Amino acid sequence: MRKAPGKNRASSVKAKHHSNLTFRMNVLFFAIFLVFSMLIFRLGYMQIVKGEEYVSELERKEEVPVNTSVPRGRMYDRYGRILVDNQPENAITYTKMPSTKTEEMIEIAEKLAQLIEQPTNRVTLRDKQDFWIIKNHDAAYAKVTDKEKKKIRAQENVTESQVNAQIDKLVRERITNEELLQLTEKDMEVLAIFREMIAGYNLSPQIIKSENVSADEFARVSERLTQLPGVNTTTDWKRLKLSSLAILGRTTVPAKGIPKEKLNYYLARDYSRNDRVGESYIEAQYEDLLQGQKSVVKNITNKKGQIVDTVTTFEGKPGNDLKLTIDSELQLETEKIVERELLKLKSRGGSYLLDRAFLVMMDPNTGDILSMVGKKIEKNPETGKNEVIDYSYGSFTTAYEVGSAVKAATLLTGYKLGAITPKTVLGDEPIHLLNTPIKKSIFNQGGYISMDGLNALEQSSNVFMFKTALLINGTPYSYGMPLRLNDNTFPKMRNSYAQFGLGVNTGIDLPNEFSGVQGPTGPTYGGKALDLAIGQYDTYTPLQLAQYISTIANGGYRIQPHVVKEIHEPSKDGESLGQLVTEIGPTILNHIDNSPAEIDYVKKGLRRVYTGAKGTARAQFANAPYTAAGKTGTAEVVYFGPLKEHYGTQALTLTHVGFAPYENPEIAYAVVIPWATTGREHLSHNNVIARESVDKYFELKAKYQAEKMTDSNVKQPILPAITKDKIGEDEEK
Repeated sequence: MRKAPGKNRASSVKAKHHSNLTFRMNVLFFAIFLVFSMLIFRLGYMQIVKGEEYVSELERKEEVPVNTSVPRGRMYDRYGRILVDNQPENAITYTKMPSTKTEEMIEIAEKLAQLIEQPTNRVTLRDKQDFWIIKNHDAAYAKVTDKEKKKIRAQENVTESQVNAQIDKLVRERITNEELLQLTEKDMEVLAIFREMIAGYNLSPQIIKSENVSADEFARVSERLTQLPGVNTTTDWKRLKLSSLAILGRTTVPAKGIPKEKLNYYLARDYSRNDRVGESYIEAQYEDLLQGQKSVVKNITNKKGQIVDTVTTFEGKPGNDLKLTIDSELQLETEKIVERELLKLKSRGGSYLLDRAFLVMMDPNTGDILSMVGKKIEKNPETGKNEVIDYSYGSFTTAYEVGSAVKAATLLTGYKLGAITPKTVLGDEPIHLLNTPIKKSIFNQGGYISMDGLNALEQSSNVFMFKTALLINGTPYSYGMPLRLNDNTFPKMRNSYAQFGLGVNTGIDLPNEFSGVQGPTGPTYGGKALDLAIGQYDTYTPLQLAQYISTIANGGYRIQPHVVKEIHEPSKDGESLGQLVTEIGPTILNHIDNSPAEIDYVKKGLRRVYTGAKGTARAQFANAPYTAAGKTGTAEVVYFGPLKEHYGTQALTLTHVGFAPYENPEIAYAVVIPWATTGREHLSHNNVIARESVDKYFELKAKYQAEKMTDSNVKQPILPAITKDKIGEDEEK
């Protein structure tokens, strides 16, 4: 029996439909499989490959360094005597949250104004204008017409923020003095608080008041912290110097905060705008070590991103302490010596250009600066009277022609370049060069005296050095000869002097070191090469002189000077220095190209300056109870100091370099008294400073040994300062 056609057709359609459905389902399942595979792969990539990166990014956003005003590192002298300390002060701070509105901050400022007395002297005109705008928003922006606003918006390539800035500028310009006078004394106090509150970033505590916070103010605010969101009472650490030594440097105060020129540098290192930072010298040079580490808090947020709690993950840490190379008692005593001799010289006739004097004492074997004295006479603008101020930084930031003190370097330069030898004998006589003024030594105005290098140093022969320079130039002296200077003579001499540290940076660990000034060179400056040989052309700093004589004293090694001896962890008990972190040892910069025999020969000549029958420092050093050697100097200079009305005046600069003991040097020293007199009389104040300073060194050395006082880094006790000086950070000029 045949099947009905309709039934077969229906069965075929049904089978075809089932087949299509199965295919579609397979495609769908395969697509779902691919999607889930991609999701699983992506999740694995995020967890395994990118997991640490995302975690660190999350922590970076949630964990915020907070300025808790940790104490800066202290500074001690080489024997553990305190030089720079911290003084705790009550402080009131405010921390702005990301969700905090301006109106809320003003409300808090108004409440604070009822609890504390806030000085208004720092409020600026711009602050007043901005505050008036906040208090009178509608009236303020009505000062700019719709037409003016439309014109501003019509400008090409102007962003919305630039439009608003232009409108705000117009508003401020149109606020009248009468309108600003509407701000009451109460408003001004609120404004003084408000301006401090908005000065920083979100989550960064800003100091509202840290100076002269009374106990009553501190208590009133502390009792109402729950009513003052973001306000806190804490301790601020004020910098306190126990010495007037200027190279210790200074820090900014919270009212000033980070200097504008370094704002981005410090903000990138998690500083707050009102942080104290080192502004000069040691405080600035060692800022990274002294600053300390802020506490770190982790913000806990709800689902809306609002901060509901904070958890401290790092408590913060005070800055590291610095133990300096300075002997503060030696520093104090040598300051007295230099100041006394400076004032003695100033009381003489012809001293109207004199205003400063320097002494640098260092260990020639380690580079430790033991004493760095600079004294300067300045007129007090308030009283009109002269005062002597600390000018220790002038020892490495100012340079002078130093005269015969450099003659030991000239001799060693002649030996190194093969122009002369220790056996060379030259005649001291007036030098007659073609078209050049006569050049001669002070002690020999017209005769002829044969002398070797020892005599030349002892009597300070200019002519011996002139003839040495001529031999370096390859043109031995003859009467009436023209001086044709070779192109390489100046470079050869200066490169040699640089090996001693003359005319180049010493490398001291202090900012703003000055290398000095080199005079011009060329065919017409031939005679100046002779002046260079006796220290009357290029200029050198007092510190360069100390490094130069140290190089000779220690056998030819140029040692880098430094003022920081050790870096320590903060003290744990307040009685002894903390654990040693780093000890700064000697750094050899170079060795001069002279033999030990040549160096010893020159040292003998320097010894004769102190003990020889014709030694220029015999009067001061011949009877010394210790052995020492050195060289005096008197430079005839043309004045170009701070008194511009006297530019071009002829003057004398006094210098002295030396070392002791002669056999095994412990100290090297340099004295410079610029523009000591406009007269031509013989002065010895430079030699007096040198002798009395060396005496004081050995006197204190004996005292320290008797008291068993040591500069060892093993459990060194913290000792009180030797002076009663207390200079607050806000008292420094």
